[in-house]
Amino acid sequence: MREKRPVWFCITVGLLLCSAGYAAYGLHGYDTERFWLSVVLLFVSAVLFLISFFLFSERNIRFIATLNDELAAAEHETMFSLPVPTVILDDSGLILWYNLLFGRDILENDDVFGLRIGEVLDLDLPSLLETGSGCVHYCDKQYEISVTTCTRNDRNLHLLCFTDVTDYAALQDTFLNTRPTVMLLVIDNYEDVLQNAKESEKATVFVAIEQMLERFMAPTTGVLRKLSSDRFVAVVEEQHLQQMIRGKFRILDDARTITVGERYAITLSIGVGHGASTLEESEAFAKQALDMALGRGGDQVALKTENGYKFFGGVSKGVEKKSRAKTRIIANAMQELIHTCDRVMIMGHRYGDLDSIGSAIGLAGAILQSGKPAHVVVDRQTTLAEVLIDRMEAEDIHLTIDVPTALTQMTEQTLLIVVDTHSKDFVESVDLYQNARQVVVIDHHRKIVNFIDNAVIFYHEPYASSAAELVTELLQHFRNTEHLNPAYADVLLAGIMLDTKNFVMRTGVRTFEAAAYLRKMGADTIAVRQFFSSSIETYQHRAHLVSQAELYHHCAIAVADEVFNDIKLVAPQAADELLGIRSVAASFVLYSLNGEVNISARSMGSMNVQVVMEKLGGGGHQTMAATQIPDITVAEAKQQLLQVLAEEFAQPEQSK
Repeated sequence: MREKRPVWFCITVGLLLCSAGYAAYGLHGYDTERFWLSVVLLFVSAVLFLISFFLFSERNIRFIATLNDELAAAEHETMFSLPVPTVILDDSGLILWYNLLFGRDILENDDVFGLRIGEVLDLDLPSLLETGSGCVHYCDKQYEISVTTCTRNDRNLHLLCFTDVTDYAALQDTFLNTRPTVMLLVIDNYEDVLQNAKESEKATVFVAIEQMLERFMAPTTGVLRKLSSDRFVAVVEEQHLQQMIRGKFRILDDARTITVGERYAITLSIGVGHGASTLEESEAFAKQALDMALGRGGDQVALKTENGYKFFGGVSKGVEKKSRAKTRIIANAMQELIHTCDRVMIMGHRYGDLDSIGSAIGLAGAILQSGKPAHVVVDRQTTLAEVLIDRMEAEDIHLTIDVPTALTQMTEQTLLIVVDTHSKDFVESVDLYQNARQVVVIDHHRKIVNFIDNAVIFYHEPYASSAAELVTELLQHFRNTEHLNPAYADVLLAGIMLDTKNFVMRTGVRTFEAAAYLRKMGADTIAVRQFFSSSIETYQHRAHLVSQAELYHHCAIAVADEVFNDIKLVAPQAADELLGIRSVAASFVLYSLNGEVNISARSMGSMNVQVVMEKLGGGGHQTMAATQIPDITVAEAKQQLLQVLAEEFAQPEQSK
């Protein structure tokens, strides 16, 4: 039909041209007959042209109309026959139209015209329209939704296409649930517990440990291999790891039921490398996690991911090591570093206490005996151990320098020793730490996440009572320390007495051995006791703070209603005193200072206050911990503390 119209059009135009030419010729000769003939031809051509025009216009109109009908029918049929459920909505979510699959698979043949999509499906329509895609679960199926929006007559219409991704989602879940994770397991006190055990007891313990691990792995599809007598490696799937997490790793409790001679209990530490992209990376994560678990005293699980650590367990105190081989090796290595450096600077944590400053002074004295310059870096405006500095200066021993002086004296050959902390953020001077090329860390606190990770020597023993105890043990392996001034022994003994609460808390055999060594060096117990004396004003402040305490689930909580000069000294003393109240398992003292809320936490061991303080951004030991919370009021900090305590008491006892 389309080809005929151009032919007729050409013929008509040709006749018109011929008639026009003939007429022109006739007119040129003034011939009347030819003139009229040309007129007739012109008339016939015009009639033919008009006939062809109207004839083919009508056919064209009919063709277009037919084509439109066919396209409309095809479009309608296509929309209804789309291979995915489809629905058209307006901005308010009103259902304007839907295809057959939407009605059959999603609506189950219900008529929902005129209803809102929210009445049919649980959709967040505003978010869906904003992002252009989404996901919905319906009738045991999962659909991905894509949105196409068009505007007609100032009205938005939204075409939602639902793609069934149930099989893909199931495949993805299977992949995620079966991803392997490496776990490293270590018996913390294996050698020490079995050192003097009978052969029959050793055999019983071997069997009990392996049976415990077999029961632990039985519900899984993983594998367990023995690396040595006290070390194991396991590979488990993600789905089984999540079951262990939900169960709070009950294997920790099972391990504590294995005893040797009805006296010593076995404890277990586990490092889990979770969320790694490869098995090699998972193993590396597991090693880091195991180091963290052991650094926090053992008897716990550390789960490392790309975003940090999670901890489970940790209810036992650190197991005291009987062997002194590590101490001797550390002492020899430190002496080599001291010999090659130009000077030594020693610093503790901010607001240094008797343990921090005492251990620093004691170590400085030993280094001076080796002929190297040594200084204790301390801010005398904020330190809580001014009495120790005064004691040394009374003996004409001047060791302390401030931070600006230390920064000017530091060189590339200077050795920096950090004592009584391993946190990058809690050292006396962050600038001094960052400028040091060689760093040694000596600490007894349970390991935290943001620890000093570039130390040449990292002497970290969470079983120890204090940093002063660790330094005292090191001094026994240093050369030329026999003739140290007794004042050094006094400050070291003061540090031990502070952290052990006069040899009551966290004391082991090596703690008393260290104290005996200091006594042999000339420590005066009466003089040391005087370091702890306080003024009448301090005593009154402490008594007032204790009198304001409230009880919450066997926890005593006191809030300082005023700030006084020695608040940082009085608060931990008040926390210690609150433990003397009957049925009090832990104590917390809150006070505001310099725009921060400080919390001092203490316990008798039945409650792990370190875990509580970690949840508030702090750390410490199982029986002694603290935190500082910036930009918050005391009332808000107390509410956060109560919330954390509520979570702790809501957990099963074994998970604390």
